[in-house]
Amino acid sequence: MAVISTTTVQANGLPVHCIALPGTRALTVLVAFDAGARNERPEENGMAHFLEHLVFKGGESYPTYKDVNETAERLGGVLNAYTSHDLVAFHITVRAESAPQAIDLLSDFVGRPRIDAEELDRERGVVIQEINRAYDQPSTVAEYLIDRAAFGDHPLGRTVLGSEENLKSFTREAIVAFRERRWAGARGGAFLVGNVEHVPADEDLRELFGRFPTLPAPEPYVPAPEFAPKTMVEQRDTNQSHLRMIYRPGVSVGDVKERAALSIYSTLLGGSMGSRLFEEIREKRGLCYSVYAIAHAYADVPILQLGSGLDSTKCIEAYTRMREIVDELRADGPTEEEVQRARAYSAGRLVLAFENTNAVARYGASQRIVYGEDIDPDAAIAALDAVTFDEVREVAANVADNLAVACVGPHEQGDF
Repeated sequence: MAVISTTTVQANGLPVHCIALPGTRALTVLVAFDAGARNERPEENGMAHFLEHLVFKGGESYPTYKDVNETAERLGGVLNAYTSHDLVAFHITVRAESAPQAIDLLSDFVGRPRIDAEELDRERGVVIQEINRAYDQPSTVAEYLIDRAAFGDHPLGRTVLGSEENLKSFTREAIVAFRERRWAGARGGAFLVGNVEHVPADEDLRELFGRFPTLPAPEPYVPAPEFAPKTMVEQRDTNQSHLRMIYRPGVSVGDVKERAALSIYSTLLGGSMGSRLFEEIREKRGLCYSVYAIAHAYADVPILQLGSGLDSTKCIEAYTRMREIVDELRADGPTEEEVQRARAYSAGRLVLAFENTNAVARYGASQRIVYGEDIDPDAAIAALDAVTFDEVREVAANVADNLAVACVGPHEQGDF
């Protein structure tokens, strides 16, 4: 696709990126800030996500959650948000003709939220239920454990949802202070992605995105710690175990080529039904239904995560074999055919993903705010296509035999 991208910076410091994708009838409007969970102080853990919820309760022109929700529905739009460790983001996808109203809606309740005290108390109970539900799900608990095992007490080791105790302590004043400390235009961005024929003129965009306050640039995040992995087990008397493993690959997050090579390595390791983990752990040995490997790059550190949900009696055998497969790739490298197939699969998945305007908007937010790089979907696909066998082999060789392990099930720490 021929992507046309332009950027203008508003008086409040907020960059507005307009990314035209040919051949679509949809437009995604996404606003994001460098205000995820890794930017919280210990006593604030959970506040970034809680603020995400509260913003939806209304702004000035759309003063209640009912106004926000019903307006989005009248536009035929899909409205949502997400909070990660790196980002908080709000987005709506609509038919292109509804662009002016969609931007008006999103910029109103995100740019000038009421954060009503009564709504805060109501929503507090909702989020506490969300927290408690998460702890009822062993697979989610395994995710929490592996982050702690890999990052310890660092913000990357904490949950995005936070604790019930923290949620009960949050005041409106503290939440507003967090927003004013982190939601600066200089560390955020608005992304208009898709059919941009009906996007308002620059003068109108300045007025709409000028609703966001001018705030001082926030302090930088706390850098990721040195890798000091642990093994953590939560014992549960269950027939099913949930296993997670994290390695710290020797890849520079700031190097696009190295990130692309890591993505292809994780694909051939456990990112497809033709991967080594799927073929060996599931197909040949029948140890599990689900097994995977995924690479992820935070703003300053990469991780390689392996995981499986499996019969508890087969957990240790699967864990041992999964480690052996990583060891074999480190010692012998992948085959050229594996790299070729994984490269085609990775690039193909990205091509299909980028048919979706929301996926491109999310990609744009990560590119600009997390990595400080250009937004070019074509370049992202080309980077995968250009990865060589030797580059993947080097990634495999630099995955040190040093890993964090987490498991939920009827096991003990010494089992691993």
